[in-house]
Amino acid sequence: MSGQQAITLASGSQVRAALLRGAGLDFDIAVSGVDEGAIKAAHKGTPEALALQLAEAKARAVARDGLVIGADQILVCEGALFDKPKDMDEARENLKKFRGRSHALVSGTVLLDDGDPVWSLAEKVTLTMRAFSDEFLDAYLLAVGDDVLKSVGCYQLEGPGVQLFEAVDGDYFAILGLPLVPLLGALRARGAVVS
Repeated sequence: MSGQQAITLASGSQVRAALLRGAGLDFDIAVSGVDEGAIKAAHKGTPEALALQLAEAKARAVARDGLVIGADQILVCEGALFDKPKDMDEARENLKKFRGRSHALVSGTVLLDDGDPVWSLAEKVTLTMRAFSDEFLDAYLLAVGDDVLKSVGCYQLEGPGVQLFEAVDGDYFAILGLPLVPLLGALRARGAVVS
């Protein structure tokens, strides 16, 4: 269903790739290798601006002819920014910090056309974790295993992670890593997807 213009996803995320495939797009994947830590350390603006800066940096790092989609997510809980956990112990501690509280997940997406930014969106979703027990947390981590290390929030909402929550306010696709409906609109506007 895609048009003539080449599309590249500047992300190694299997979930983002699955979303685009599920929407019927043909695309290449190129992992950027951007040093996110350096960008985060130097950034002084909002989480939305940071998510967009990271997304654009990833897209620019793999820039080529055609359209390049860059994406990143920032998680903010009570004013603190969180990264993907380094190990299971950090995942456990992060989930304990999130439980019984709301956090914001900001998905930044940038579209480059021949190296120039032509569209961007920072989509913020508010998620509230329920006050689950330590026993539930142990069972969850055992069931999910190392997959918990693949996301900044230690959950995949499309899987067992949904059981961590009591409320979700915002775009489901943005939680998964791409605000798919607005992105498809931007791709249609560039003639990359048949309208």
